[in-house]
Amino acid sequence: MMLNMTMTGMDSDRPPVLLAHGLFGSGRNLGGLARRLGESRRVISVDMRNHGDSFHDPDHGYAALAGDLAQVIAAQGGRADVLGHSMGGKAAMMLALTQPDLVRRLVVMDIAPFAYGHSQSGLIDAMEAVDLAGLRLRSEADARLAEHVADPGVRAFLLQSLDLKADPPRWKFNLPALRDQMPRLVGWPEAPKGGFTGPALFLAGADSDYCRAPQAEAIREYFPQAEIRVIPGTGHWLHADRPAEVAEAVAAFLD
Repeated sequence: MMLNMTMTGMDSDRPPVLLAHGLFGSGRNLGGLARRLGESRRVISVDMRNHGDSFHDPDHGYAALAGDLAQVIAAQGGRADVLGHSMGGKAAMMLALTQPDLVRRLVVMDIAPFAYGHSQSGLIDAMEAVDLAGLRLRSEADARLAEHVADPGVRAFLLQSLDLKADPPRWKFNLPALRDQMPRLVGWPEAPKGGFTGPALFLAGADSDYCRAPQAEAIREYFPQAEIRVIPGTGHWLHADRPAEVAEAVAAFLD
Protein backbone atom coordinates (compact mmCIF):
# COMPACT_ATOMS: atom_id res chain seq x y z
CA MET A 1 0.00 0.00 0.00
CA MET A 2 1.09 3.57 -0.71
CA LEU A 3 1.37 6.25 1.94
CA ASN A 4 -1.09 9.11 1.81
CA MET A 5 0.78 12.06 0.29
CA THR A 6 0.35 15.69 -0.69
CA MET A 7 2.24 17.17 -3.63
CA THR A 8 3.08 20.88 -3.49
CA GLY A 9 5.65 23.25 -4.93
CA MET A 10 6.61 23.81 -8.53
CA ASP A 11 7.89 21.68 -11.37
CA SER A 12 11.65 21.87 -11.62
CA ASP A 13 14.67 20.06 -13.01
CA ARG A 14 15.76 19.57 -9.40
CA PRO A 15 14.82 16.29 -7.73
CA PRO A 16 11.74 16.40 -5.51
CA VAL A 17 12.14 16.56 -1.75
CA LEU A 18 10.29 14.02 0.40
CA LEU A 19 9.29 15.12 3.91
CA ALA A 20 8.79 12.52 6.67
CA HIS A 21 7.27 13.66 9.98
CA GLY A 22 7.81 12.40 13.52
CA LEU A 23 5.84 10.26 15.95
CA PHE A 24 2.23 11.39 16.55
CA GLY A 25 2.51 13.84 13.65
CA SER A 26 1.25 14.03 10.09
CA GLY A 27 2.41 15.39 6.78
CA ARG A 28 1.11 18.86 7.51
CA ASN A 29 3.44 19.24 10.52
CA LEU A 30 6.23 20.15 8.11
CA GLY A 31 4.07 22.60 6.16
CA GLY A 32 6.35 25.58 6.71
CA LEU A 33 9.30 23.68 5.27
CA ALA A 34 7.15 22.46 2.39
CA ARG A 35 6.19 26.03 1.47
CA ARG A 36 9.78 27.30 1.55
CA LEU A 37 11.25 24.37 -0.35
CA GLY A 38 8.34 24.44 -2.79
CA GLU A 39 9.52 27.81 -4.09
CA SER A 40 12.04 26.00 -6.27
CA ARG A 41 11.02 22.34 -6.52
CA ARG A 42 8.33 19.73 -6.09
CA VAL A 43 7.66 18.71 -2.47
CA ILE A 44 6.11 15.42 -1.34
CA SER A 45 4.67 15.42 2.19
CA VAL A 46 3.57 12.02 3.47
CA ASP A 47 1.58 10.68 6.38
CA MET A 48 3.71 7.88 7.79
CA ARG A 49 2.03 4.50 8.30
CA ASN A 50 -0.21 4.35 11.38
CA HIS A 51 -0.55 8.16 11.23
CA GLY A 52 -2.82 10.64 9.48
CA ASP A 53 -4.71 9.26 6.51
CA SER A 54 -2.21 6.50 5.73
CA PHE A 55 -2.86 2.80 6.22
CA HIS A 56 -2.59 0.97 9.53
CA ASP A 57 -0.21 -1.96 9.93
CA PRO A 58 1.08 -3.89 12.96
CA ASP A 59 4.70 -3.54 11.77
CA HIS A 60 6.14 -0.13 12.65
CA GLY A 61 9.83 -1.00 12.43
CA TYR A 62 12.25 1.20 10.53
CA ALA A 63 12.83 -1.27 7.71
CA ALA A 64 9.10 -1.11 6.96
CA LEU A 65 8.99 2.68 7.25
CA ALA A 66 11.98 3.02 4.93
CA GLY A 67 10.27 0.69 2.47
CA ASP A 68 7.23 2.96 2.47
CA LEU A 69 9.40 5.96 1.60
CA ALA A 70 11.18 3.99 -1.12
CA GLN A 71 7.84 3.14 -2.70
CA VAL A 72 6.86 6.82 -2.80
CA ILE A 73 10.18 7.84 -4.36
CA ALA A 74 10.00 5.07 -6.96
CA ALA A 75 6.50 6.18 -7.92
CA GLN A 76 7.79 9.72 -8.53
CA GLY A 77 10.64 8.72 -10.80
CA GLY A 78 13.29 7.08 -8.68
CA ARG A 79 15.46 9.63 -6.81
CA ALA A 80 14.81 12.38 -4.28
CA ASP A 81 16.21 14.53 -1.55
CA VAL A 82 14.82 13.21 1.75
CA LEU A 83 14.16 15.10 4.99
CA GLY A 84 12.93 13.49 8.18
CA HIS A 85 12.22 14.70 11.70
CA SER A 86 12.53 12.41 14.73
CA MET A 87 10.82 9.09 13.81
CA GLY A 88 10.74 10.27 10.20
CA GLY A 89 14.45 11.04 10.46
CA LYS A 90 15.20 7.48 11.52
CA ALA A 91 13.13 6.17 8.62
CA ALA A 92 15.00 8.51 6.25
CA MET A 93 18.36 7.33 7.62
CA MET A 94 17.39 3.69 7.20
CA LEU A 95 16.32 4.38 3.62
CA ALA A 96 19.60 6.15 2.82
CA LEU A 97 21.71 3.38 4.39
CA THR A 98 19.90 0.49 2.72
CA GLN A 99 18.85 2.02 -0.63
CA PRO A 100 21.34 4.86 -1.18
CA ASP A 101 20.63 5.10 -4.90
CA LEU A 102 17.21 6.57 -4.07
CA VAL A 103 18.58 9.45 -1.97
CA ARG A 104 20.55 12.37 -3.41
CA ARG A 105 20.85 14.46 -0.24
CA LEU A 106 19.70 13.63 3.28
CA VAL A 107 18.46 16.01 5.98
CA VAL A 108 17.74 14.69 9.48
CA MET A 109 16.26 16.87 12.21
CA ASP A 110 17.07 16.22 15.87
CA ILE A 111 17.52 12.47 15.87
CA ALA A 112 20.44 10.06 15.46
CA PRO A 113 21.01 6.40 14.50
CA PHE A 114 20.93 5.58 18.18
CA ALA A 115 18.85 3.52 20.63
CA TYR A 116 17.28 5.97 23.06
CA GLY A 117 16.15 5.04 26.55
CA HIS A 118 12.92 7.00 26.73
CA SER A 119 9.39 5.97 25.76
CA GLN A 120 6.37 7.87 24.49
CA SER A 121 3.89 5.30 25.75
CA GLY A 122 2.62 7.78 28.34
CA LEU A 123 1.08 9.87 25.57
CA ILE A 124 -0.62 6.77 24.20
CA ASP A 125 -2.02 6.14 27.69
CA ALA A 126 -3.30 9.72 27.75
CA MET A 127 -5.02 9.53 24.37
CA GLU A 128 -6.62 6.20 25.16
CA ALA A 129 -7.89 7.57 28.48
CA VAL A 130 -9.85 10.41 26.84
CA ASP A 131 -13.58 9.76 26.57
CA LEU A 132 -14.30 10.68 22.95
CA ALA A 133 -18.04 10.08 23.14
CA GLY A 134 -20.08 13.10 22.15
CA LEU A 135 -17.12 15.34 21.35
CA ARG A 136 -17.84 18.01 18.75
CA LEU A 137 -15.52 20.90 19.61
CA ARG A 138 -11.73 20.87 19.72
CA SER A 139 -11.83 23.04 22.84
CA GLU A 140 -13.85 20.36 24.59
CA ALA A 141 -11.39 17.70 23.44
CA ASP A 142 -8.53 19.84 24.75
CA ALA A 143 -10.22 20.12 28.14
CA ARG A 144 -10.59 16.35 28.38
CA LEU A 145 -7.01 15.72 27.24
CA ALA A 146 -5.76 18.30 29.77
CA GLU A 147 -6.74 15.88 32.53
CA HIS A 148 -3.89 13.66 31.30
CA VAL A 149 -1.44 15.98 29.46
CA ALA A 150 -0.44 19.23 31.19
CA ASP A 151 1.56 20.85 28.37
CA PRO A 152 -0.80 22.85 26.09
CA GLY A 153 1.67 22.66 23.21
CA VAL A 154 1.76 18.87 23.34
CA ARG A 155 -2.04 18.77 23.54
CA ALA A 156 -2.38 21.01 20.50
CA PHE A 157 0.06 18.81 18.59
CA LEU A 158 -1.84 15.61 19.42
CA LEU A 159 -5.25 17.13 18.76
CA GLN A 160 -4.27 17.84 15.14
CA SER A 161 -4.80 14.10 14.64
CA LEU A 162 -8.18 13.82 16.35
CA ASP A 163 -10.90 13.32 13.74
CA LEU A 164 -13.94 15.10 15.16
CA LYS A 165 -15.94 14.55 11.96
CA ALA A 166 -15.96 10.79 12.50
CA ASP A 167 -18.90 9.28 14.38
CA PRO A 168 -17.77 8.58 16.99
CA PRO A 169 -14.66 10.82 16.98
CA ARG A 170 -11.38 8.90 16.71
CA TRP A 171 -7.64 9.31 16.89
CA LYS A 172 -6.08 8.83 13.46
CA PHE A 173 -3.14 6.96 14.98
CA ASN A 174 -2.98 3.19 15.22
CA LEU A 175 -2.39 3.43 18.95
CA PRO A 176 -2.25 -0.34 19.66
CA ALA A 177 0.45 -0.83 17.02
CA LEU A 178 2.46 2.18 18.19
CA ARG A 179 2.32 0.94 21.78
CA ASP A 180 3.40 -2.55 20.76
CA GLN A 181 6.22 -1.23 18.54
CA MET A 182 7.49 1.46 20.95
CA PRO A 183 10.74 -0.42 21.77
CA ARG A 184 11.53 -0.53 18.05
CA LEU A 185 10.56 3.12 17.61
CA VAL A 186 12.93 4.43 20.25
CA GLY A 187 15.58 1.86 19.34
CA TRP A 188 17.76 1.50 16.27
CA PRO A 189 18.04 -1.67 14.14
CA GLU A 190 20.99 -3.27 12.41
CA ALA A 191 22.01 -1.12 9.45
CA PRO A 192 25.13 -0.85 7.27
CA LYS A 193 27.49 1.75 8.72
CA GLY A 194 28.73 4.01 5.95
CA GLY A 195 26.08 2.70 3.58
CA PHE A 196 25.29 6.25 2.46
CA THR A 197 28.25 8.36 1.38
CA GLY A 198 26.30 11.28 -0.05
CA PRO A 199 25.83 14.70 1.54
CA ALA A 200 23.94 14.60 4.84
CA LEU A 201 22.87 17.48 7.07
CA PHE A 202 21.90 16.83 10.69
CA LEU A 203 20.14 19.72 12.42
CA ALA A 204 20.08 19.53 16.22
CA GLY A 205 18.10 21.58 18.71
CA ALA A 206 20.44 23.36 21.12
CA ASP A 207 18.04 22.73 24.00
CA SER A 208 17.25 19.13 23.03
CA ASP A 209 18.85 15.98 24.45
CA TYR A 210 18.50 13.96 21.26
CA CYS A 211 21.82 14.88 19.62
CA ARG A 212 24.50 15.17 22.30
CA ALA A 213 28.05 13.78 22.09
CA PRO A 214 27.18 10.04 22.05
CA GLN A 215 24.61 10.58 19.33
CA ALA A 216 26.98 12.76 17.30
CA GLU A 217 29.53 9.94 17.40
CA ALA A 218 26.90 7.51 16.09
CA ILE A 219 25.96 9.92 13.31
CA ARG A 220 29.55 10.09 12.09
CA GLU A 221 29.92 6.30 12.22
CA TYR A 222 26.96 5.80 9.92
CA PHE A 223 27.27 8.92 7.76
CA PRO A 224 30.90 9.82 7.02
CA GLN A 225 29.92 12.97 5.09
CA ALA A 226 27.58 14.26 7.80
CA GLU A 227 27.50 17.93 8.72
CA ILE A 228 26.04 18.46 12.20
CA ARG A 229 24.64 21.91 12.86
CA VAL A 230 23.13 23.08 16.16
CA ILE A 231 20.29 25.60 15.92
CA PRO A 232 20.31 28.00 18.91
CA GLY A 233 17.08 28.57 20.80
CA THR A 234 15.43 25.36 19.65
CA GLY A 235 14.30 22.12 21.24
CA HIS A 236 13.24 18.86 19.64
CA TRP A 237 10.67 20.59 17.39
CA LEU A 238 13.28 22.95 15.99
CA HIS A 239 11.27 23.64 12.82
CA ALA A 240 8.48 25.03 15.03
CA ASP A 241 10.82 26.99 17.35
CA ARG A 242 12.83 28.71 14.59
CA PRO A 243 10.92 28.04 11.37
CA ALA A 244 12.61 30.61 9.13
CA GLU A 245 16.15 29.75 10.24
CA VAL A 246 15.60 26.01 9.86
CA ALA A 247 13.92 26.41 6.47
CA GLU A 248 16.76 28.56 5.14
CA ALA A 249 19.40 26.11 6.39
CA VAL A 250 17.62 23.22 4.66
CA ALA A 251 17.05 25.16 1.44
CA ALA A 252 20.70 26.24 1.24
CA PHE A 253 21.90 22.67 1.79
CA LEU A 254 19.60 21.18 -0.85
CA ASP A 255 20.47 23.85 -3.40
